[in-house]
Amino acid sequence: MRWCSPLGRKSGPLNSCGGGSDGEQCVIVYEELFGPDFSEGGEEEDTGGEGGRRRKMQLHFSPSMRSITISSSSSGGNGNGSGDLMKIKLAARHISYRTLFHTILILAFLLPFVFILTALVTLEGVNKCSSIDCLGRRLGPKLLGRTDDSGRLVKDLVKILNQVNSEKVQAGPKLPDSFSQLVSEMKNNKFSSKEFALILKGMMEKYEREIRESKFAELMNKHFAASAIPKGIHCLSLRLTDEYSSNAHARKQLPSPELLPLLSDNSYHHFVLSTDNILAAAVVVTSAVQSSVDPAKIVFHVITDKKTYAGMHSWFALNPVPPAIVEVKGVHQFDWLTRENVPVLEAVENHNGIRNYYHGNHIAGANLSDTTPRTFASKLQARSPKYISLLNHLRIYLPELFPNLDKVVFLDDDVVIQRDLSPLWKLILMGKLMELLKLVKNLKSNLTLWKLGTLPPALIAFKGHVHPIDPSWHMLGLGYQNKTNIESLEKAAVIHYNGQSKPWLEIGFEHLRPFWTKYVNYSSDFIRNCHIL
Repeated sequence: MRWCSPLGRKSGPLNSCGGGSDGEQCVIVYEELFGPDFSEGGEEEDTGGEGGRRRKMQLHFSPSMRSITISSSSSGGNGNGSGDLMKIKLAARHISYRTLFHTILILAFLLPFVFILTALVTLEGVNKCSSIDCLGRRLGPKLLGRTDDSGRLVKDLVKILNQVNSEKVQAGPKLPDSFSQLVSEMKNNKFSSKEFALILKGMMEKYEREIRESKFAELMNKHFAASAIPKGIHCLSLRLTDEYSSNAHARKQLPSPELLPLLSDNSYHHFVLSTDNILAAAVVVTSAVQSSVDPAKIVFHVITDKKTYAGMHSWFALNPVPPAIVEVKGVHQFDWLTRENVPVLEAVENHNGIRNYYHGNHIAGANLSDTTPRTFASKLQARSPKYISLLNHLRIYLPELFPNLDKVVFLDDDVVIQRDLSPLWKLILMGKLMELLKLVKNLKSNLTLWKLGTLPPALIAFKGHVHPIDPSWHMLGLGYQNKTNIESLEKAAVIHYNGQSKPWLEIGFEHLRPFWTKYVNYSSDFIRNCHIL
């Protein structure tokens, strides 16, 4: 802002403008400077070049103070220009020129601040307004220290919602099924704000119940899918069983007679696999042999139940894994496995509570309102029928089943071997293993200890007699942890698909399945004809 003295004079008091009879005119100038048009001494320079330009807004007061002219002019740049924007004539009034001048002077001082405030409002969103009226509606409350009504409305709504939060929604008319229906009913029935809040609360509670029920239903369906036998695997078992009865080559002795002495040779690396899943057993054996640095030293003892024995024998007879040795035996072929020697299994089979725990209705009688879906999922997973199968309990009796072997590695059927396991036979196990029939006294109670299979009693029996190994040997959780670290998975010696999402099931995790399917023999006619995976 630059204040100019009366025209024709370079100095003089500002309050003398228009006060004399010498025809002087007073000018108030609001000037914007662009470029190098202003000298270091503060004096105006007329460069006349293109290096800069200025824009001025001038208020011209006539000598008689009867008229005011507002004009703007620009100079520099590409040319000069000026023009009158507005001319105001003042009627004769009994107001002193000094008072009028001071009033205009005050307004001139306020003008820049109005510009600044307008700019701030514009930055807040007034640039979306397309009229002076819109600007006034936004700028007016700020000048008067007021706010709009939206904040007050939000506070009132929060207050009402807090009031109905502790109130129970009464059973009455049917709640709206959608937001559009809610809006329509609001227009037609003209509900009060409290009635609207109660209806909204009722709708949310209804949707929460439906979501919760859907989640429990999803968990039950997943439990049934995990416990069922896929059609392809069932087909594989039936076709191989038929092959056993019709093809002599499928019935050949495993292993061949000249290799029988190696089944009890402690210089070999002995693995024990107990399962009724032929496809899973094939993957475990194949992955172990392919990952070994010396597969000729591997001996697999595959144990299965009576109904699966023929199909299991056919598979390994028709699909050998040389130079490794594979023995297939059914539980009915072990003379030691009698009910007298396996009291745990007999007690479990004859206990109605245990049978209902695994095969009963898992929802009937359950208080789902006090159970979270996560807790319910854990309970369902712990109720897998496999926990009370004989094949699951065989690991307890390995010393009795293989009395001539000093060391064996027991493998679950849902693992994949990715690294050579021969270093495990070099470990020196500290201490002796305790015998689990010492836990038979629990059989006379409610069998709570055995509800989760063999793991809880095994943890008790071998307490203080477990030799720790590096965690990189065994990576767990591929059957329930969707966000498994792929880099760690690739480095693990053994990956374990423990959990419901087995890789051979449709509910298995797609990005984790390839680590298992890479060992499936898709060249087999039995695999192709049964449309496995």
